[in-house]
Amino acid sequence: MPEFKIRKTMIFIEEIVHDGGPVSAKPRKRGAIMALVKNPFAGRYHEELQSAMDDLKPLGLMLTDRLIEALGGPDGIDGFGKGAIVGEAGELEHGALWHVPGGYAMRERLGDSKAIVPSCKKVGGVGTRLDIPLGHINAAYVRSHFDGIEVGVPDGPKADEILFALAMSKGPRVHNRMGGLAAEDVKGEDGLR
Repeated sequence: MPEFKIRKTMIFIEEIVHDGGPVSAKPRKRGAIMALVKNPFAGRYHEELQSAMDDLKPLGLMLTDRLIEALGGPDGIDGFGKGAIVGEAGELEHGALWHVPGGYAMRERLGDSKAIVPSCKKVGGVGTRLDIPLGHINAAYVRSHFDGIEVGVPDGPKADEILFALAMSKGPRVHNRMGGLAAEDVKGEDGLR
C-alpha cells in the first residue's frame, strides 16, 4: 500500500463579475483545490499502479468536500474538472492515478453527475502550471460551461512529488453567447445531452 504523504494543500476561489462586457447580475464562481503529495513511484518503473487508485480515494473525497465548502455548498455547482502535475522523477501514468479518486469523489458528492470529468495531466518541474478543463457536470455538450482554470504552486512539484487538483464552477461563462445546448435544457441521461 503506497503512501501519498501530503506536503501541503492550497485552495483558491474566483468570483467573475464581468469579462470586458456588462457587469453580470450574478457573478460566476470558479475554484480549485490542490494537494502536493509524495510520489511513492518516483525514480523507477513500476508495472502495477492501478491498485494505488484505491489509496487515493480518501484524498479525493477530502479535497472534494473542502472545495464544495469553499464554494458555499453544493447548490449551483454545475461544472467540474481535474488534473495532475507529476514531478520530473515520475511518469505521466502517475498522474493518471487521479482519474478514479478525483473524478468519482466529485461525482459522489455532487449527486451522481452524468458527464465525463474533463482532465489534464503533465510532467513538469517546480513552478509548472496546468490548465484544467471545465465542463458541465451532466452534459458534455453545454457550450456555456466550456472553460478552464489554471493551477500550480510556486514550490512544487519537486521531482518526487505529484500535484493533484480538482476544480469546480458555479454557472456559465459570464458573457457566454455561443449557443448550443442550454444548461436548463439538459436531460442528464447519457452524459452528453
